[in-house]
Amino acid sequence: MGTRLSYSFSMKPHENDEIDLEDGKLEKDKDRPIRSKGVNRIQNQALLSGLAYCISSCSMILVNKYVLSSYDFNAGISLMLYQNFISVIIVSTLSFLGVISTEPLTWRLIKVWLPVNFIFVGMLVTSMFSLKYINVAMVTILKNVTNVITAVGEMYLFQKDHDSRVWAALFLMIISAISGGITDLSFHAVGYAWQIINCFLTASYSLTLRRVMDTAKHVTKSGNLNEFSMVMLNNTLSLPLGLILIFVFNEVEYLSRTPLLRLPTFWFVVTLSGFLGLAISFTSMWFLHQTGATTYSLVGSLNKIPLSVAGILLFHVPTSLQNSASILFGLLAGVFFARAKMRERSQS
Repeated sequence: MGTRLSYSFSMKPHENDEIDLEDGKLEKDKDRPIRSKGVNRIQNQALLSGLAYCISSCSMILVNKYVLSSYDFNAGISLMLYQNFISVIIVSTLSFLGVISTEPLTWRLIKVWLPVNFIFVGMLVTSMFSLKYINVAMVTILKNVTNVITAVGEMYLFQKDHDSRVWAALFLMIISAISGGITDLSFHAVGYAWQIINCFLTASYSLTLRRVMDTAKHVTKSGNLNEFSMVMLNNTLSLPLGLILIFVFNEVEYLSRTPLLRLPTFWFVVTLSGFLGLAISFTSMWFLHQTGATTYSLVGSLNKIPLSVAGILLFHVPTSLQNSASILFGLLAGVFFARAKMRERSQS
């Protein structure tokens, strides 16, 4: 979906927090006036970080859709490559200035990370391809299938059992995806095919990442691998692979003759998309650090609702009552799934 989220985060614990937002418990060794100010400050930070995450994640998808459909840009791999290049430049600059810390890219680390990076690139490329042909709302609903594949993969690969509520939510997701596809007035077989492949690649990335991260930590100098290092690894290693894919899919010929590359407004939009892609990683870390995994998961599900509405309205998507109902059903199923996972996590 064009996001640079790595599905796993390496967080530093709160050292001076006055409130645990997940449990709602205040520290007892603070006097009341200081405590009150601390609560307001943390709550404001949580709200601000949540808004930043929602805006950046929604904007990234909408801007990508605008580039691919409204501009009719037929070089999705090149767009991905340019976005990743921007991410590498920004993260490298911040690391050089000492604003953030990243692990050095050693050959041992690259060899460990390379397999998951192939999946990462495939995930981004297929997301670009599907987004060109499918409207944003249906992409959002079809991506729910990723949760189904991931749950099945966890069951067989990690012997992880899910309770009945989780499976019920997953079943509702499948029903909404099927009904949404049947009632989609702008149905495009090629786009749906790419999206199905994307679901399998995204689930594979999620399932593979947890194992690769454990191995990668042993070959880093610090013994840890934070989000910035993962962003740097994924985006840097994607550049040579992206260049190869540009030639494989013959995008070079298209780029040589398209007039879009001579438009300053086009370059502004695609550059903005690169900044937004990196912003998702930063804001997601900030939001998760200010709240917690449960709030983060629920907000991520709720965030799909305004995204779907915006996608339909901004791009004038033809829809029907049946298709709208399927989309709403799928969105609610996503929220139900998030809540079911929360309850499952609290009971484990």
